[in-house]
Amino acid sequence: MDSDQGWGRVQGRSVYSSLIDFVESHPGVLIFQVSLVGVKRVDISFASETIVELANRYRKHKGFCFIDLTNQDMIENWEAAAERKNQPLIVWHEKEGRAIGPSPAKGALGAFDFAMQQEISRASDFVAANPGMTIANASMKFKQLWENGFLLRQERVAGSGGIEFVYFRAK
Repeated sequence: MDSDQGWGRVQGRSVYSSLIDFVESHPGVLIFQVSLVGVKRVDISFASETIVELANRYRKHKGFCFIDLTNQDMIENWEAAAERKNQPLIVWHEKEGRAIGPSPAKGALGAFDFAMQQEISRASDFVAANPGMTIANASMKFKQLWENGFLLRQERVAGSGGIEFVYFRAK
């Protein structure tokens, strides 16, 4: 940004272009932490055209989260922009993270809360913590969270030799 305020769609689109260049120049990076230190204000239009649009563009492939975002007025603007574009983002304050924008579906909320407390999550880990749940049900919850932009996932070789998905939060 060329100032301490993010205002309007025109400025937002200009910053978005710079952000795309930055992300594309770091192809191996999966998670980008966004700090707003030094930023005094952003409006919803600017927020919508920058980080929210960026997260939407890279949904399922790269994650974006806020650190150092404590100004409640700015949080409300980022949240409104995320809600408008149906793109969740995570805001971290110390070790606590919370989603802004759309909320996870009620049926997947437990899986989301579980994943937010773990470096990586597997359906089998969630089932172990929730007796009575099936692997298929847990897998479906995590897949839904991934598809809706709440989590990222990677394919790995399971201990059994097969393929399993591991899910992780943007932190």
